[in-house]
Amino acid sequence: MVEQLFGSKTRVKLLQLFFSNPNRSYYVREITRKIDEQINSVRRELANLLSIGIITSDTNNNRLYYEVDQKYEFYEPLSQIFGKSNTAKVKPTKKSTEVPSDTQEVSSIGNVELAVLTGHFTRDDSSGIDVLIVGDVNPTQLSKYIAELERQEAKELRYALMTPNEFKYRQLVNDRFISLISKSKNQVLVDKSDLMGAKASG
Repeated sequence: MVEQLFGSKTRVKLLQLFFSNPNRSYYVREITRKIDEQINSVRRELANLLSIGIITSDTNNNRLYYEVDQKYEFYEPLSQIFGKSNTAKVKPTKKSTEVPSDTQEVSSIGNVELAVLTGHFTRDDSSGIDVLIVGDVNPTQLSKYIAELERQEAKELRYALMTPNEFKYRQLVNDRFISLISKSKNQVLVDKSDLMGAKASG
């Protein structure tokens, strides 16, 4: 049904990827790997979405990155269809087009209360970090997770790990590091207790 409405399986997968990760930038081969489609099909649909204005592109370190344009006039209704909270509604009856989730990957390292991607992943270096993990995690699994991210991005990543109590305390005292992360362009993968929201409302 959704494929018929939106033209193709690849386009549906791209829309799910972009609208489920609104601050995240992706390059072509990363997109191809995440949605498991042929690169020529991905390039064609990216060109279509660019021409419509749903996504934007930007060159960084000799790579062309794509992300959803949150100023697009129909951003909100499309987000309601393809955003994370509605992925179940857009699964076709036969072969699922649901995009593999970064949330599932980070959850495998332990009890993660908060996981945030920023810096390299969102093209905003104001926070001075790329990955923040808050929770009780397995150090070995965390190292493997970061190593895999570094392999995928072909870049050494800056990351920080802290306990929920440490994070909440640093929020309470208006710690500069936490404040910079909150204000930066970021992609929240996991936030079980609305830790980021607690700061925004506090």
